[in-house]
Amino acid sequence: MTRVLCIAGFGDDSSMFDGLARANLPSQIDFIAIDLPGFGAPPLTGEPTTLAAVAKFVDDACRKHRTQIILAHSVASIIASVAARREGSPIELILSLEGNLTPEDAYFSGKAAQYDTPTEFRDAFLPKLAKKGEDDPIIDRYRRVVERADPTALWQLGRDAHRFSQEHEPGVHLMQSTRTVYLYNPDNLPAVSLQWLENNPIARLELTGVSHWPSVDNPDLLATTIHSALIQEGYADGSVEG
Repeated sequence: MTRVLCIAGFGDDSSMFDGLARANLPSQIDFIAIDLPGFGAPPLTGEPTTLAAVAKFVDDACRKHRTQIILAHSVASIIASVAARREGSPIELILSLEGNLTPEDAYFSGKAAQYDTPTEFRDAFLPKLAKKGEDDPIIDRYRRVVERADPTALWQLGRDAHRFSQEHEPGVHLMQSTRTVYLYNPDNLPAVSLQWLENNPIARLELTGVSHWPSVDNPDLLATTIHSALIQEGYADGSVEG
């Protein structure tokens, strides 16, 4: 059995991957979805919720669950790339699910840098999601999950992701961290990120007609595409079993 650790994007939790557990696949994949600190799991104590701190949490989870593969959604792709660079990391493959390639991809997380306190950010962010979710059940689900997130963790992680995107090129950092396959719907990406994909030789597979949360609106297609990625990278034969 091939184990894949699933980590959610900004403000989301493991519930976004519930559909993958029910997906039909031609071979066995064990999707292990975890909550991150402040986002379903207890917030970190004694240190801020930074990319580095959460990356350590992810690295520890990979060791605990004996997996070398991460499915990382959105800003979690940055977290996975930081985790893969930790000394002795077991991470060999990142399946980046519309992960950040350019600063423009920090559509939600980057907004935290505009606010001076966690409360100010939360009070501005949630009404915007509520407005977007009026006609979009996928966004409305996301809003309800973000409401449960720890406000300080949300603000701190968003600000650190913004800082990172100003100091690094997220896509290059991702490519250089470990083997990566980028999973995406071109319709969901900003023009600058589509251009980045044209200019950089990252392995990629397209997901047609899905939202930014394909594990929610089309988990069967996502599961099949993940299976194709694992075959492409040589992990679909069960050789990654712990």
